[in-house]
Amino acid sequence: MDNNEEQIAAAIKRTMEQYFRDLDGEPPSAIYDMVMSCVERPLLEIVLAHAKGNQTKAAELLGINRNTLRKKLKEYDLG
Repeated sequence: MDNNEEQIAAAIKRTMEQYFRDLDGEPPSAIYDMVMSCVERPLLEIVLAHAKGNQTKAAELLGINRNTLRKKLKEYDLG
């Protein structure tokens, strides 16, 4: 894992630890879906901006199929 990946992982870990502290005894639910939606939208936005709106390039950078990217952009009302 390189330094950037370590920083991202550490930020997620800190945020999740804070999330569980903030629950204050309330039971969590659907954590995976919550985290993925919180992370995926800004990820798509920044990668698409970096690719200057080129969906093919953005899909390549993300390592996903362009059709999958288009589906996700539609899901988050980004496309």
